[in-house]
Amino acid sequence: MNSLLELINFGQSYWLDNLSRDIIKNGKLRQKVKEQGLRGVTSNPSIFNKAITNSSEYDEQIKTLSKDGKSVSEIYEHLVVKDVQDACDILQSVYEDSDGADGFVSLEVSPYLARHTKQTMVEARRLFQAVNRPNCLIKIPGTIEGIPAIEQMLYEGVNVNITLLFSIERYEAVAEAYIRALERRLNEGRDIEKIASVASFFVSRIDTLVDQLLGHRMIPGEDPSNFEIPSQLLGKIAVASGKIAYQSFKKIFNGKRWQKLLENNAHVQRLLWASTSTKNPEYKDVIYVEPFIGPNTVNTMPEDTISAFADHGKIIENSVEANLDEAYRNLQLLEKVGIALTRVTQQLEDEGIQKFIDPFAALMKNLADKHLLGIPV
Repeated sequence: MNSLLELINFGQSYWLDNLSRDIIKNGKLRQKVKEQGLRGVTSNPSIFNKAITNSSEYDEQIKTLSKDGKSVSEIYEHLVVKDVQDACDILQSVYEDSDGADGFVSLEVSPYLARHTKQTMVEARRLFQAVNRPNCLIKIPGTIEGIPAIEQMLYEGVNVNITLLFSIERYEAVAEAYIRALERRLNEGRDIEKIASVASFFVSRIDTLVDQLLGHRMIPGEDPSNFEIPSQLLGKIAVASGKIAYQSFKKIFNGKRWQKLLENNAHVQRLLWASTSTKNPEYKDVIYVEPFIGPNTVNTMPEDTISAFADHGKIIENSVEANLDEAYRNLQLLEKVGIALTRVTQQLEDEGIQKFIDPFAALMKNLADKHLLGIPV
C-alpha cells in the first residue's frame, strides 16, 4: 500500500503545503483528496505569491475587481479567499467524515502583523468571516505578540493554525493558550466541540541554521574526529527538537485540565510538522517525515516531499517517540559546544517573519502592476 495512505492508520494526517487556483480547477486537488488520502491544505504568502504571479487563472477576477475600484490589498484578499473557499469545499467531506478533526485549509494573516496583537485579531476575524467555512484555519504566528491574539481568537470561535513555531517553550505556550481559550468558553457555558487548532512546529529550518553554526566550529580538511561533537550533531537537532516537543504535547493533553475539556467533546490541538522539505541535498529526502509519525500529528508537505514519501518512505509506528534519550542528549551536546538553542529559535522566528514579508511584498507589487496596467494578457 502507498505509504501516504497508511499514515492515517498510525494517527497521522498528511496535508499539502501548496494551494493554487490551477490545482483546484484542473481537478488535481480533488483527486488527491479522493484517491491519495490527502486530508488538508496549508498556504502562506510565499505559496500565494507563486500561485498568483505564475498563473493567468486570476487575471479575470483581478480585472473585475480593478473595475470595481478595489484596492490592491482588497484584490489580494478576494483572490485568496476564493481559493480557500473552493479548497474548503473540496475537503468538506473529509471534515464531515472525521467529525471536524480533519479536512482543513489554512489562510494566513498578513506577515506584517506578526508583532501586532490587536491588528492580528482584526484581520483574523475578517478573514475567517470572509471565508465562511467551518473547515478554515486562520494562520497566526506563534510570536510573543501572537499568543494573546491566538487565545482570544480561539475563545471567539475562530479556528487557528499557529505558525512559525521553532522552540519547545513557545510550543508549550501556544498549547496552553488553546486550553485557556477552551476553558474560558466552557466556563461561560459555550460550546467547545467545534473549535479547531493545530500548532505548526517548523523543523528543516532548525537544521539549516544549526548546521551552519556547527560548521563554524569545524575546520575543513582536518580530521573530523577532532570535532567529534559538532560533526555528530549535523542534521540531528531539528528531529530532536520535534521529538521533545511531542513529549510536551503528550503531557499537556493528558492532564486533569485537558480531561475536563475532553469530557465536553473538545478536539485535541494536534502538532503539525511544517517546513518538512529537505534543504540539504546530502540528507535523505524524507528526513523530516519518517521520524515524526505518531498519534494526533499532521505532516504538511510540498509536492516533492509527498512524492518521495509515497515512493520510498518507510512507516515505523510511533517513530516520533523513538530514540528519545538520543534526542535529549543531542540538545545537551549542542549547549556544550556553545550554541544556545534559544538564540537559534529566536533568530529563526525573526527570519521566518521576513521570509513571508518578502514574497508578500512582491505579490502586492505584482498585483499593483496588473491593477494599473489593466492585466496584460
